[in-house]
Amino acid sequence: MTRIKRFAFFFGGFSVGVVILMFFLGGKNASCAYGPNARVLKNIRIKSPEVSEKALAGMTANGLDTSEVRRFLQIGKVLFRDSNIKINDTCKKYVIRGKAKDDERYLMQVKNCDSTAFITDFSKYVED
Repeated sequence: MTRIKRFAFFFGGFSVGVVILMFFLGGKNASCAYGPNARVLKNIRIKSPEVSEKALAGMTANGLDTSEVRRFLQIGKVLFRDSNIKINDTCKKYVIRGKAKDDERYLMQVKNCDSTAFITDFSKYVED
């Protein structure tokens, strides 16, 4: 079998497989959260986070609302170096850095427990 025939068979089967996957998974809310950053953010998003008064005061002082929290949980970056993710703790504390619509960067501290997620602090990000 020549190399051209092999490529033709491969791409033919590949395209049929893609069409089948699009047919079966097209209407579903399927996602691929493979990286640690995406898994943490997805886990927090599923739990509908609660905002503490301290975090709410930090948000209002910077002129932001709760829609920014949702945005940070979509496109934010988890700073694992600054987070406290000990295995024995029931609630892990994550620090998430996000960029607001006005291009300012903010830090959000989230306490991620088994059934709930609490946003404990919200402040401006100051680079060292």
